[in-house]
Amino acid sequence: MYRIALLTLSFLLANAVTANSPDDKKNIERAVLDYIESQHQVKPRLMGRGLDKKLAKRTYWKAKDGSEFIMETDYETMLWIAENYNKNGDKFPPSPRIDIDILDIDSRAASVKLSVDEWIDYMHLYKNDRDEWKIINVLWQYHDNNRHVSKK
Repeated sequence: MYRIALLTLSFLLANAVTANSPDDKKNIERAVLDYIESQHQVKPRLMGRGLDKKLAKRTYWKAKDGSEFIMETDYETMLWIAENYNKNGDKFPPSPRIDIDILDIDSRAASVKLSVDEWIDYMHLYKNDRDEWKIINVLWQYHDNNRHVSKK
């Protein structure tokens, strides 16, 4: 009987450690907001806080000659984007659209859909040992698929 109680308690405690905390949703949203607000506000530090250094951001693209390829962006490029893309303050409307839809949270992994004015991001996040949620994967596209073409 003592062994059964001990095993049951061990099982419950192990699951309690990995169960989603009430703050998980808030912290996931914060990581996603860091990602998009860093671009609005030209704050690369926010971008760095929300991303994993092994970030893989991808989209389907067409070269000028019509050939198809997957365009990839990494962590360092996203920091550069946060620092430079909206430097003149002309890339987003005065009140930008930010819709965050958390599709799933399972222990230390989450899937999120971020819809903004011109594009959509599907994101995968993980929770590290410091209870920080980090974006590790992003698949994105413009709402207007005709924009997925190189002009040069």
